[in-house]
Amino acid sequence: MTGERPLAETLENRLMGQGIYLTDWDREGSVVDLEYETVANVPSVTSHEVGVVVRTVLEIADEREEWTSVTLEATSKTTDGDVRGTWYVDADWFDRLYDDLSEVEFSQRVLETVE
Repeated sequence: MTGERPLAETLENRLMGQGIYLTDWDREGSVVDLEYETVANVPSVTSHEVGVVVRTVLEIADEREEWTSVTLEATSKTTDGDVRGTWYVDADWFDRLYDDLSEVEFSQRVLETVE
């Protein structure tokens, strides 16, 4: 779509309303490395924040004609910059979602990557 905002900018704008603030975005080939801060007062990554980020990426991907799946590597930080944890989504999982991978299986795979 012409005039479309860059993916990072669109993601940042949509996540802000959910209390998640994109602080860094780097794409190298088919891997997107993103860092975000969350105002959640818990010491580690929550399934809720992972779900919000993944659902938002999927919504944006669904809106874009030229979306190609990427491996998403995420780092969650506190507002003080301390790392709360990491997680990822393999590009293959995005490709297989709704094909031979159910939403439940997809979610389980992603949540199993949380460290």
